[in-house]
Amino acid sequence: MKVEPDLGAIAARPDAAIMATRQIALNEILFRDKVVLVSGGATGIGRALVWMLARMGAKVVTCGRSVEKLDILRDELASQGYEILAVPTDIRKSEDVASLFAQIREHHGRLDLLINNAGGQFPQSAIDMSANGFRAVIDNNLLGTWSMMQSAARYWRDTNMPGSIVNVVAVVDRGILGAAHTAAARAGVIYLSKTVAVEWIPLKIRVNCVAPGTIFTEGMAGYPEEAKKTFARSNPMLRLGDPWEVAEACLFIGSDASSFTTGELLRVDGGGQLWGEQWTQGKPEYFRE
Repeated sequence: MKVEPDLGAIAARPDAAIMATRQIALNEILFRDKVVLVSGGATGIGRALVWMLARMGAKVVTCGRSVEKLDILRDELASQGYEILAVPTDIRKSEDVASLFAQIREHHGRLDLLINNAGGQFPQSAIDMSANGFRAVIDNNLLGTWSMMQSAARYWRDTNMPGSIVNVVAVVDRGILGAAHTAAARAGVIYLSKTVAVEWIPLKIRVNCVAPGTIFTEGMAGYPEEAKKTFARSNPMLRLGDPWEVAEACLFIGSDASSFTTGELLRVDGGGQLWGEQWTQGKPEYFRE
């Protein structure tokens, strides 16, 4: 049984020495010399992906909006002997995405896997959301993801190369209470992925999704204390997930080990889709026992 992380230290993150030595369950030859793009790689699940890929011998490209966070990530990896290409990018802006893919072509001349991990949301009751707040999450989580997907697909089509896309989404089977904006965006990505998985398979492009449950990352710091106290009870395993666990699922389904899998949604949620509930703002009084 895993020890439940200290929610009082929710902003803490494993240091470079820990990330450089954690056990990797996957065969390390899966990504040797492969070029992999991870969006939102500076924190949380994205950071675990970048570390894992670098240790497996991949040529890692990552992007994000914060130059400072990307610099910290690059320095962390450099301290352990790993080099990555970190490109400041706002995936909501088509010109930024075009520049990102141009730099990938210039530095590596190929792309093997795109992992769309970038995303963000804030807890709020649906009835109180402003139009701008709702639109901001849709623009980032749905439209930004689509821009990255389409750019990668066009690159592979134009270079006559195969490719793989993994979209990190969320478990939306029963909605996401207190996060209607991201529930709408993530559901959109899931069914977008299922659609293009069929359209793009003649181009030898696979498209899959990984849906994490409640994962212990820095991003949880913005949620109300009352809500955080219940997060570990949102699934029958009665614990929070680890970004490392989600990263391994993403790399498995995105790799050649899953070469006969496309259009799939892989849940990494401790069984939360079967039992449990997550209230991002805390459970309302009228739903309490």
